[in-house]
Amino acid sequence: MQPLLAEISRSHFPNPPATRAQLEDFEQRVGWRLDADLRAFYLHCDGAELFKTPNTPFHLCSLAEVVRARTVLGLADTDEWGPPSWFIVCNLYDTNFVLLDVSRQEAGRYIIRDGYREGFPSPEACPRIAGSFAEFLEGALRSNGRWFWLDKLQQQP
Repeated sequence: MQPLLAEISRSHFPNPPATRAQLEDFEQRVGWRLDADLRAFYLHCDGAELFKTPNTPFHLCSLAEVVRARTVLGLADTDEWGPPSWFIVCNLYDTNFVLLDVSRQEAGRYIIRDGYREGFPSPEACPRIAGSFAEFLEGALRSNGRWFWLDKLQQQP
């Protein structure tokens, strides 16, 4: 994570870091603990803009902006409007999102999903795009502002 965080500071637009107290308050609010990647990110910067342009392609959410996806993409915070375990972690410039799936961890990390607005909350329309926040962040930083996962998803049968 450290090289990725250094790149955000060097070439992008990070917010000031969150405090440990803010992380604790966040974890109390959402009811789950940040994994190591997310903890490192938020202690480095409480959100960031990547490739700042008129339509910033990646707005990495601050702790205050991380909310249950169904409260934004659905109509209510109820199970009929999506899983309670999907949280928005990144806003994309066209009202689509990148989602953090906190239903389970793999190797101690939460997986990342495509938050395709028109397909939400279908798991098929919101597939896994990275095995961790670090993997997503690395792809985003190498993407030159493109949604790097779309080509890979289109190649799948």
